[in-house]
Amino acid sequence: MTKRKLDNRERREKGNDPCAFAPLRETKPDNASFSQRRKGAKNCFRNFRGSLIEVVKVWVVLGGLVFALAGQSPQQKSVSETVGGKSFTPPPEWRPTHAAPGARYLGNAVCAQCHIQTETQHATPMAQALERAAESRILRAHQKLNFQSGKYSYTISREGDRSIYQVSDGNNSIVAPLLYAFGQGKAGQTYVFELNGKFFESRVSFYNGINGLDYTMGAPREPAKTLAEAAGRLMDSADIKDCFSCHSTGAVNGSKLQLDQLTPGVTCEGCHGSGEKHVALMKSANPKPVDNKQIINPGRFDTEGQTQFCGSCHRTWTHVQLMRVQGVANVRFQPYRIFNSKCYDFDDKRISCTACHNPHEELRKDAAYYDAKCTACHQTRGEPVNQDKRGASCKAGKLRDCASCHMPEYEIPGSHFKFKDHQIRVARRGETYPN
Repeated sequence: MTKRKLDNRERREKGNDPCAFAPLRETKPDNASFSQRRKGAKNCFRNFRGSLIEVVKVWVVLGGLVFALAGQSPQQKSVSETVGGKSFTPPPEWRPTHAAPGARYLGNAVCAQCHIQTETQHATPMAQALERAAESRILRAHQKLNFQSGKYSYTISREGDRSIYQVSDGNNSIVAPLLYAFGQGKAGQTYVFELNGKFFESRVSFYNGINGLDYTMGAPREPAKTLAEAAGRLMDSADIKDCFSCHSTGAVNGSKLQLDQLTPGVTCEGCHGSGEKHVALMKSANPKPVDNKQIINPGRFDTEGQTQFCGSCHRTWTHVQLMRVQGVANVRFQPYRIFNSKCYDFDDKRISCTACHNPHEELRKDAAYYDAKCTACHQTRGEPVNQDKRGASCKAGKLRDCASCHMPEYEIPGSHFKFKDHQIRVARRGETYPN
């Protein structure tokens, strides 16, 4: 019996079984309690699914309580107050991309004065997550795009440095310039336009797999009933803030949307927080020995902290449960998927997001790079027994291209793209998608 199983048995024998949900009643509402509750829910996950939604509701309520006790909303917490230079597991409703009121972003050029990571950060998928339509590489490369849905025809045409979106039913048309392009285009790119002072998500998106337009992910697949419905989906206030704050930097300050201040894509400050106080501290004549240096450092979070932090945009287990996204549609929510993995460990940073992905560099695609990440945790054939490693080597005797077997790819219907499933497991041919 492994040490981990023994530890779990000892906790149960002592009446400390996390499945009893005792931490929810007895733990004081501080940041550490989130990780503790999360661990309890993880152990219960495979035993009784019916209780999960109720547990999620408790998390959300207690998450709000923590910040209520501090007298501020999660979005209003400044970087230094939120992190405190310690390992921290963010609560589900925290949005690290929402700046504290009055926070001032300085830009990557200022970060580059001290940090060499800026030399490669611009090439990352996150840095290219949003473009203004005038600068969109896809829209510039495709002077005219067409799509037909029932009686509705869609056209995106390039006119100078503008891309014009037109939807027509044959008699009437809605015409508007596209303002923003969401997504770098590896899988697809969705557009936002403004009509009568309101923002809309385009009903159709560009997909690299077909080099053309198709229905936007999540949009109804059947033809619309009205011309207005055919044009796109009206975005509410929460939609707008979450979309822009996860695809750009500085778009949300406190509770205020400030599109005139945004920087396209996720830059250094998109993850590390506004740098004004940090730069002032580091340039001061006698900087005090402040542990967190007035800046957020997600690399210092434990595994669960990183999962929650990255999941604030890429979706956590909590988000998916509340959204009720069932089936293969949730394969693109990597933090949720990896949390479901049998090998996921809250305390082992070898299974954390940054263990495999360097957020400052372009996404690696070579299999050998990821094989080394797998063998950092698992034994290889002939290797002396190592107590820090889990399990045996590949029973198929492969020891290469691990992800092709243990992280299969799935295509969400209509996405024209295969997503790598981050629920690490022994995947068997013909198996039902493990939700």
